[in-house]
Amino acid sequence: MNFSDLGLAPALQSVVADMGLANPTPIQAQAIPMVLQGRDVLAQAQTGSGKTLAYVLPVLQLLMSTAASRDQAPQKRITQVLVLVPTRELATQVSEVLRDVARPLTQSIKVGTVFGGVSINPQMMSLRSGADVVVATPGRLLDLVDHNALHLGQVQQLVLDEADRLLDLGFAGELNRVLALLPSKRQNLLFSATFAPEVQSLAEALLQQPARVTIASSQEHAPDIAQRAIAVDDNKRTPLLRHLIKQHSWRRVLVFVATRYACEHVANKLYQSGVFATALHGEMSQGARQEVLAEFKEERWEVLVTTDLASRGIDIANLPVVLNYDLPRSATDYTHRIGRTARAGARGEAVSFVTASSLAHWQLIQKRERIQLPLEHLEGFEPTDAAVPVPVLIDGNGGIKGKRPSKKDKLRAAAAKQSGSSDA
Repeated sequence: MNFSDLGLAPALQSVVADMGLANPTPIQAQAIPMVLQGRDVLAQAQTGSGKTLAYVLPVLQLLMSTAASRDQAPQKRITQVLVLVPTRELATQVSEVLRDVARPLTQSIKVGTVFGGVSINPQMMSLRSGADVVVATPGRLLDLVDHNALHLGQVQQLVLDEADRLLDLGFAGELNRVLALLPSKRQNLLFSATFAPEVQSLAEALLQQPARVTIASSQEHAPDIAQRAIAVDDNKRTPLLRHLIKQHSWRRVLVFVATRYACEHVANKLYQSGVFATALHGEMSQGARQEVLAEFKEERWEVLVTTDLASRGIDIANLPVVLNYDLPRSATDYTHRIGRTARAGARGEAVSFVTASSLAHWQLIQKRERIQLPLEHLEGFEPTDAAVPVPVLIDGNGGIKGKRPSKKDKLRAAAAKQSGSSDA
């Protein structure tokens, strides 16, 4: 199958050919025709599978006809497509893809990019003449609406990229406010690498008879990632990281840690020992974050130490290694972290440090991910710390993420206790 079989306009076929893309990926082959038919789409595919182009190409095709008529009678651009993303980095990346694909087209299509962490005034100025497509994080989008700089009443297509993050509790309030501003009649496109069960139900409530596209379970198209787990004491992780970098001659490594403080601490320790390492985290300005990320992509840094800020939506070509210095909080985050390597058909390696205190959590991640990795012990770094027993609550649930009672469980228990007291 090639792109001409998907119903794409010749102009877009020419663009993808110029990009060096001969054949669509599985997610593109299945999702593009569904989007062009005007259907709601719920699409799940592993990281690096080409999800962005799977919606960018059909969205731009549907914009081309309205752009042609508007160019004949110039007027302020009306926002017809809204792409919501959870992070500034992903907003920038998606916008770059949209602009790169739209640039060679005869029709003029303007892409607006808005996110927090920077001054709102330049973004307001850029939207004075409107935008055909707006790529936004929810909070800044609502700020612009409040400032009367953006109107969403004529949006025809809503795209949620990394939809599982946008549908979770952290974004629920902002997302509901955005949805209330949109026309009820619109096309909804949800794309993500993972959909937890609780998020799946929310997604289904948002969609109308959606076309479902699932590629994530296909082993044939799974990314080629060699996964390792190494047992190590907490205080030996940085020396072990230095050792691995030297032993394997790693030229670029993306290292994930749990906190912003750890970013700076680990990066400084590595830099002091002669490894060109730097930090990337949410307390940095947007300009500094973009600069560091660009330098890492250009191989000017050997190691980039980051939080889960960089676990989603960031495309780093030919990144050979991802290392979990701290384990992620959930199996879903593990999937997104290691998905930064082995993109676009390349091979990659993912290494996880497992300490005595994180062993139980690592076992849970393996269970959720359906993997079973031997726990390696490297000479000179053999762990001596005793395994930390899993805390057991009164009701017998473990204390690790995924085993704790949910908020609803706690409310039910409190209600039952109160009812029991009343009966007495």
